[in-house]
Amino acid sequence: MTAEQFRKVALGLADTNEASHVGHPDFRVHGRIFATLGYPDERFGMVKLSSEQQRETITRHPQVFTPAAGAWGRAGSTLVLLEVTTVNMMRPLLEQACKNIVAKQGRSRRLTV
Repeated sequence: MTAEQFRKVALGLADTNEASHVGHPDFRVHGRIFATLGYPDERFGMVKLSSEQQRETITRHPQVFTPAAGAWGRAGSTLVLLEVTTVNMMRPLLEQACKNIVAKQGRSRRLTV
């Protein structure tokens, strides 16, 4: 998978847009980041999964995925080595990362109303 393919899939999801955070392209839904490109270097992308989703993904494909460093990784931020993944493997993970953000926002809105 190329960075451009990653970008195309991420931007193909409903209500998403591209922005930048700390010099890296990121992909947001309703203003919240669900994926990035170029961290820790240009070979990688990142998807925000739940901790459980991250464990399942890494167990299935340890040569492709690894937790991000530190607290971000423990919270589900999952690095993907782009050159060894495919669009078919990444599409459902990007969709899930996007859904995770939307679901979390929905819970927050209900709590504050």
